[in-house]
Amino acid sequence: MEDVKLEFPSLPQCKEDAEEWTYPMRREMQEILPGLFLGPYSSAMKSKLPILQKHGITHIICIRQNIEANFIKPNFQQLFRYLVLDIADNPVENIIRFFPMTKEFIDGSLQTGGK
Repeated sequence: MEDVKLEFPSLPQCKEDAEEWTYPMRREMQEILPGLFLGPYSSAMKSKLPILQKHGITHIICIRQNIEANFIKPNFQQLFRYLVLDIADNPVENIIRFFPMTKEFIDGSLQTGGK
């Protein structure tokens, strides 16, 4: 049997001035890699528009369950490009099927200077 060696791209270095993560920060978006932010839905609500603009956000991935579609939805379709994923929050949901389209969306954003 042939040895297969997986190769992964190296991650960018952390910013020197990056603050240490604390538990209360879970309610805010965090830049986890250059140009890639992670946060809860509340970090993209209507009241957060100035913060999104301050950070130069251009693309937003909205992950929700089908039953949440009436109240969790894109707030600024005229300002940002959205990818909306309806994913059940349960241990048997096959989330891997969403990886290719999500990667394409993120890569497309970063390749055009988006965040």
